[in-house]
Amino acid sequence: MGLISGMLMGIVFGIALMAGWKHMMRYRSNKRIAKAVDIKSLSSLNRDDLKKICGENFPEWISFPVFEQVKWLNKQLSKLWPFVADAAEAIIKESVEPLLEEYRTPGITSIKFSKLSLGTVAPKIEGIRVQSLKKGQITMDIDLRWGGNPNIILAIEAALVASIPIQLKDLKVFTVVRAIFQLAEEIPCISAVVVALLAEPKPRIDYTLKAIGGSLTAIPGLSDMIDDTVNSIITDMLQWPHRIVVPIGGMPVDTSELELKPQGKLTVAVVRANNLKNKELIGKSDPYVVVYIRPLFKVKTKVIENNLNPVWNQTFELIVEDKETQSLILEVFDQDVGQDERLGVAKLPMIELEAEISKEIELRLLPSLDMLKIKDKKDRGTLTIQVLYHEFNKEEQLAALEEEKRILEERKKLKEAGVIGSTMDALDGAASLVGSGVGLVGSGLGAGAGIVGSGLGAFGSGLSKAGKFMGRTITGQSNASKRSGSSTPVNSVQENGGAKPL
Repeated sequence: MGLISGMLMGIVFGIALMAGWKHMMRYRSNKRIAKAVDIKSLSSLNRDDLKKICGENFPEWISFPVFEQVKWLNKQLSKLWPFVADAAEAIIKESVEPLLEEYRTPGITSIKFSKLSLGTVAPKIEGIRVQSLKKGQITMDIDLRWGGNPNIILAIEAALVASIPIQLKDLKVFTVVRAIFQLAEEIPCISAVVVALLAEPKPRIDYTLKAIGGSLTAIPGLSDMIDDTVNSIITDMLQWPHRIVVPIGGMPVDTSELELKPQGKLTVAVVRANNLKNKELIGKSDPYVVVYIRPLFKVKTKVIENNLNPVWNQTFELIVEDKETQSLILEVFDQDVGQDERLGVAKLPMIELEAEISKEIELRLLPSLDMLKIKDKKDRGTLTIQVLYHEFNKEEQLAALEEEKRILEERKKLKEAGVIGSTMDALDGAASLVGSGVGLVGSGLGAGAGIVGSGLGAFGSGLSKAGKFMGRTITGQSNASKRSGSSTPVNSVQENGGAKPL
């Protein structure tokens, strides 16, 4: 009896062992197949898919193997950082302070460094990509991340407010730096270096603001003003196609071929807007449109009072410096007592336009160009424009470059004279190149003749000079320049008021 029961138990145990083994092998096989499917799916992901999964902080070398890791360079940089930081602090204070003053928003009368220390934590290079895009040049893209411990205090002044020290805390920088080395036949074999920040992936500078011995509420909207100033400097000075050209070697070098030059002229007719969002408690909004490609060259339409379906039919001409990467930005504001409120913004990439072909386009207005941070995604209406792009020949390009420099100088003069509060102000009207046959709006120096000080009299002389400078008569208006908001470049057309031809 015991023998028979033992045999039965052995058979049952053997069958169970075989079934378990078979189940385990089937499970492992299915797991390997599922893993292979996942790997195949991952290999087909593009950059946008990876951003959705990992966010914007993933290192470039993970998603693109052309970026090589440089751990050895990070070790050396950590050792060199104390010396690099000391030298960089002096350079930053000397070069960035004038930019802060030039790009500050109208709500701030002065902004300077009170204290500047880059701290003890060195930046980290996640990866480097080396390319040879043009003969005689080496292009290096550096994926740079910095979450250091700097001590930066800004002394900020506003009208009727004493200087307030504002500390920038928790500073984090995420960007890809492009360095282009111009090769030469003589030692050190490099004649110049071009430095810029790539527009894609979008540069990010995160920080928090803290008032020392005061309150941020002392200046209404101060955080937004500082954000606007920082974003404008990055977009208009450092972000590709804009660049900084540094000669090397101490020898005279012709860097004209490395500098950014105008490529063409964009004629923009702001036609109308439909179904704008009403921001007024009583009555309707008083909309106007700020138009620009570069933040330094903003122009604006007239104000249409008490109307959510305004018609402007105003034409402007703007310089395009890099058709492949630049975009036309249009911001609709509601004119109000104090600070104007933005009703919506739209973006039109220049690369979508064909030369010498006029096109009427309807743009969907969005609350911001960076929709990832916006919760209110309700419809804000549409803006209809007509655009025509003209590509410059060599003579037109040189004439536009010289006139662009002259306009910048004239804006600085208007600022010093008190006609405008900042070189970033959006001004009324348009201007043209004199004698060259090339249209140029640039800064739109048909500025409103702002009443200076307490309104004791219109500052007519400054506008008269501006009119002579631009080769046209400029009539004064009593509208004071308004804060025109900020933009954060984003490359997705769908996210930024996707354009549809009518």
